[in-house]
Amino acid sequence: MDASVATPPAAPPPASAPQRPAKGAVEGSATWRLSDRIGLAICWALGLLFCAIAVAITVYLFIQGIKFLKPSMLVTPAAAGFSQTETGGFSDALVGTLILAVMGISLALPTGVAIAVWLVEYGRPTALARITESTIEAIAGIPSIVLALFGTVIFSSTALGFLSRSNEGVVFGRSFFAAAAMLSLVALPLIVASTREGLNSIPPHVREASYTVGKTKAATTRRILLPASRPQVATGAMLGLGRIIGDTAIIVVLLGATQNFAPVEDVPFPLNFLRGAGTTLTNFVYEASPTGNLNQPQKAYAAAFVLLLMVLALNGAVDVVHRRARKVGTWSS
Repeated sequence: MDASVATPPAAPPPASAPQRPAKGAVEGSATWRLSDRIGLAICWALGLLFCAIAVAITVYLFIQGIKFLKPSMLVTPAAAGFSQTETGGFSDALVGTLILAVMGISLALPTGVAIAVWLVEYGRPTALARITESTIEAIAGIPSIVLALFGTVIFSSTALGFLSRSNEGVVFGRSFFAAAAMLSLVALPLIVASTREGLNSIPPHVREASYTVGKTKAATTRRILLPASRPQVATGAMLGLGRIIGDTAIIVVLLGATQNFAPVEDVPFPLNFLRGAGTTLTNFVYEASPTGNLNQPQKAYAAAFVLLLMVLALNGAVDVVHRRARKVGTWSS
């Protein structure tokens, strides 16, 4: 007998699988349809256009600001005069901007963080949570002039007369307290959205590990979740600050059109200034522009340059926070 074993037939070759691009390879736009390439070109053109507009505004204000800004303007209040050399500077507007920024963010930051923590970690009752989310979204879309008019109705009431100037029972409703309260609403949606993003980025197993060692939900939120969300909280706070110092409608309606501090008499410092009227850089630029009441374009450019530097500094701080957060790393599930 033949002891040789027949060789089994060879298995058929596997069906050719679709070739996948190598890791890290990017599909070139040359293989796209014509309509897709036209859409890409339009996106590039719009992006470059917006960048050019931003650069043009920044460069123009930088040139005009350097040309007209003098150090004396930063320490001299506005004064009456016939020429721009006799009308002083805008120190009151600069100080007023800083006061409103501190007061507004002091109200918006803890409130926004508390709302974000409640929505993400608790959210009960559900109906109230949904109403709160809708309210925050509505506030983000309301024009600031509407908030200003709403603030006028509130702070002109007799019950809140201690927060502003009043005369023979008539409450004027214009003060730093009133303006800061309404400006905090402008910054609130940004803080809530940024804080929620930070809390949602933390995976569930981090919370479960904390609960396993006996920590309560409140302790976990206070000692683990909020410290881990500091970059996002800081980002929301700085974006909110940018909105606060850049608003004009609320300032004009609730702080007054004056270019100097108008403190309340017979009230101790600093309540006499906080309950009185005042101004900010945005109001000064509005009034000193060629179409404003003061018609001092040189000082308007100088004040706008200082305001632009403040906004650019906040944007730079946001970028630094993001870079440091990326260096630290992100949570992995």
